[in-house]
This record gives sequence, C-alpha cells and structure tokens, in this order.
Amino acid sequence: MIALRVLVVDDEQLAREELCYQLEQMTDIEIIGQATNGLEALSAIDRHEPDLVFLDIQMPGLGGFEVARRLLEREEDSPAFVFVTAFDQHAIEAFEVNAVDYLLKPVEAARLEQALQRARKRVETDRQPTETGGNPSNDQIERIVKMMAARQVRRDQVAIKVGERLMLVQADEIIFASLTDESINIVTGQVAGTSNYRTLDDLQARLDPDVFWRVHRSHLVNINKIKEIVPWFSRNFILRMKDTKGSEIPVSRSQTKRLREYLKL
Repeated sequence: MIALRVLVVDDEQLAREELCYQLEQMTDIEIIGQATNGLEALSAIDRHEPDLVFLDIQMPGLGGFEVARRLLEREEDSPAFVFVTAFDQHAIEAFEVNAVDYLLKPVEAARLEQALQRARKRVETDRQPTETGGNPSNDQIERIVKMMAARQVRRDQVAIKVGERLMLVQADEIIFASLTDESINIVTGQVAGTSNYRTLDDLQARLDPDVFWRVHRSHLVNINKIKEIVPWFSRNFILRMKDTKGSEIPVSRSQTKRLREYLKL
C-alpha cells in the first residue's frame, strides 16, 4: 500500500485535531503539517510537498477553492485534494468524482478511509511517468474545482437572526444585505435581521453572482429586487429597493458602469 504524506488545512483547531487524530489511526499515513488558513496552506505545500491535502472550503481570507486554483495555475504538479465541507448532502452533488473526493463534517471513519483509497489511486497515477512529464490529472481537477465553485458554495437558504429567533430564508427572497456597525444586516420582503457571516465577501461567495451584486463596498443587492434606479451626482445611481421601507442603496463609481451596461442605460 502506498504511503501518503498529508497536510491538514482548517481554520478551526478542533476540526484539525479531530481529523489528525482519525488519520493517525490509519495505516501508511504521515501527517507532515497543519495550516490554519489558505496562505499558510500554500506556504506549507511549498515547504513540505505533501501527496495529499485535506482542505477546508470555508476559511477567512483565502478559501479552499482559491488555494486549489492558485496551485493549479502553477507549472509544478499539484498534490491530491480532499475537500472538507460542512454543507448538507443536497449541496455536494458535484463532488462525486473519483479523482478528487470530499468529506462532510463531522468526518466518519469509513468515509475517511474511502477518501484515502481514492487519493492513493490519484497519487499512484501521478507518480507514473508520462510522455509530457506533466500531471495527467490537472485538467480533471480543474474541471471539478470549477464545478464545486459554481455549485457547492451557493446556498438555497440563509440563516437570519431576528431578535432571539433564528430564521431560515430562501436566498432569492433576500432583497439586500448591508454592513452596518460591523454587522451584516439582511433584508427580505418579510423580515430583517443579522447574519452570522463575518463579512459581505463571505456572504456573497455563498450566493449566485449573477443575481447578487456588490454595488458598493458596504452593500450587496439582489438585482431582481430593484424597484427604481435614481440618477445621482456625477452620473452615479441610487437604487431604491423593493423592501417595505423602499431602502436606498448607493452605487459606487466602479459598479455604475457595470449597471449601465447590464440595463442598457
């Protein structure tokens, strides 16, 4: 059985420790390092050259998808990836491919063993000489990364805290989200509350980019929920939204051009 040099990347210490503990129970596994974020992961991969990386998807700053993309852009061979996610089963249809596997938190031992078997097959294939001397799996990995980025990160529902209650709303019901006093406020047609997402970037990454636009550094809007476009100074716009208050959202100069092109203004 081929031995695997493994790097574990997760911003949650307990998640890293639990996965490392489980890996230590497996045979022919050498844990050569841990990383707490995407930048540390890139540095550790360069330093240790692991065969396999367990890569958390949702991390502050540089997420798992971004780490994978950066490595795939390099000329050097990439390690095998097993992505780790806390998303539900409905959101992970795109992962059912042998070349790159996924693990759903909390990780089950039998599922971990299956992922390791798939990773060994990938590593064995990569170690076989090819005419070009390149990594024969890179194209396949890149396709999977794109699939995951397009489908996995988008959520059908978003949790909103309204008073002491935690409510789930459909993503397409969100009218806009704004950063106010270091909190992410989300407004729908029926409710308004705060989100547990740490930044607008994190929230935006989980929504359909064709529908939700970052029209301003402090505002993310559903372009299907715009009621009126109001001309403003310096040929900029203010968006009047379809919530009960008719909230007005400013459009930054850089996004004004995009809005003009999209609406043929």
